[in-house]
Amino acid sequence: MYKCLNCGKEVRLELKTAKKIICPYCGYRIIRKDRPKVVKKVLSD
Repeated sequence: MYKCLNCGKEVRLELKTAKKIICPYCGYRIIRKDRPKVVKKVLSD
């Protein structure tokens, strides 16, 4: 899943087959990939 930086809607794109990366809702061209919030823990001895 990707998220449009302009309108904030979730966009589903296949980057390998997409000819243009564009938001289908607002036409904005900057889209970022949503990543899960992961908390990393560092263990010390």
